[in-house]
Amino acid sequence: MTTSIWWIRRDLRLADNQALNTARSESDQVVPVFILDDRLLQSQYVGTKRIAFLYAGLRRLDENLCKNGGYLVVRRGEPIAELSRLVHEYQVEAIFAEMDFSPFARRRDLEISRDLPVRWINGAVIHPPGSITKADGTPYTVFTPFLKAWKASPSPAEHSFHKAAGKINTPPGIDTLPIPEKPALTDSVPFTPGEAEARHRLDDFISGSRNSWNDQGRIEGNDLQPVYRYALGRNELANDGTSFLSPYLRFGMISIRQVVSAAHRVIREAPGASARQSAEVWLNELVWREFYYHILHHFPHVREDNFRMKGIMWQNRESDYSAWCAGQTGYPIVDAAMRQMHSSGWMHNRSRMIVASFLTKDLLVDWRWGEKHFMQHLLDGDPASNNGGWQWTAGTGTDAAPYFRIFNPLSQSKKFDPAGVYIRKWLPELANVPNEFIHEPSLMSEELQARVGCKIGSDYPPPVVDHHMARERALLAYRQGK
Repeated sequence: MTTSIWWIRRDLRLADNQALNTARSESDQVVPVFILDDRLLQSQYVGTKRIAFLYAGLRRLDENLCKNGGYLVVRRGEPIAELSRLVHEYQVEAIFAEMDFSPFARRRDLEISRDLPVRWINGAVIHPPGSITKADGTPYTVFTPFLKAWKASPSPAEHSFHKAAGKINTPPGIDTLPIPEKPALTDSVPFTPGEAEARHRLDDFISGSRNSWNDQGRIEGNDLQPVYRYALGRNELANDGTSFLSPYLRFGMISIRQVVSAAHRVIREAPGASARQSAEVWLNELVWREFYYHILHHFPHVREDNFRMKGIMWQNRESDYSAWCAGQTGYPIVDAAMRQMHSSGWMHNRSRMIVASFLTKDLLVDWRWGEKHFMQHLLDGDPASNNGGWQWTAGTGTDAAPYFRIFNPLSQSKKFDPAGVYIRKWLPELANVPNEFIHEPSLMSEELQARVGCKIGSDYPPPVVDHHMARERALLAYRQGK
């Protein structure tokens, strides 16, 4: 009997797993292997919540494997050594693994390719880096033309993405380690790991009751599926207007083909122009994810350096950075977002842009400080997307926001959390502050502060910086950086 290894990295699922399916079709027995690599687990860019989510996801994967005739083999060490042992002990003919595109992953995988029979399978993206380029073969560095080329490329045919996984024949008796119990997910994390939950969240986002439309195709109410309200709902901080799929895509608990095929379907079936436009916006966000994978592959130096605007003189005051990390800047929208991330392991994308702009523009703190902090706390922390998002907001990356685009945290707060619902949820010390002052509690009189039980300077801090002054300071620093 022929035996292969399915080396699991960021594809913790059985359904529509291209690496697993190839292994299963080309060999009689498949050994599903996950390797605990301390170089990653102890990295300064790793957070306990994300590791806990990974471990819990591995337990769900093992349960699913056992239901399908297999089981998960867990090893600890450097992958090349652990894979070599398995290859020799079980006469493994091939290793199948999903491609990864971070600089660390590419160095690791290149080393393994030299010594072991590995076949790299696409699965993390629809179109792998190198498959979408300009006419002269160079990579795109601006999103809009990349998006156009991506959409012009053949999409995967919708055939068996949602079928249940078939049987997996794993040789009995292979030594395996227990999946670590700690760190463990806490109740504050509102994400249940595993592909069943990922599929449920996708279905919840794209399904639901429909509402009537008028002749102009405008929504006549709010009962449409979330995907058809996404263009507006994704920015409403107090509402659940997004798909909440990012942690599941991060670990491949659902395949990107399943998600993109769902996006294409809801676009085709949209009941009107506004709904179709919302679904298109969602698809575009999925393509942004692919764009940043391509950028990281073609320009790996972006993990350590600005893509452009290399001369910015950051101020990097530790006190400012500490206040930002702790959610104690005196700007409620910034502080609410930071506390949401620290508690739940997730942050709304609009909030991510607000806090990133505040750190890099208002406080003139290097984006790399914020990038690392996000990676230490986000369940969906991804080297490509996180880096791309931070450099976009900082004005230093590909397709970056112009350096003079500086988010005003007060206007952002008033626009996207007008009643302060989001703020009050994550900043309980502001629970009784009137709407008139919820975005700027420091403007309350001392009498009102006493009456609502929120004294500025003790219960909640005053602003660490004046935004208007900070904006002018940032504009000067960026002009000089050019």
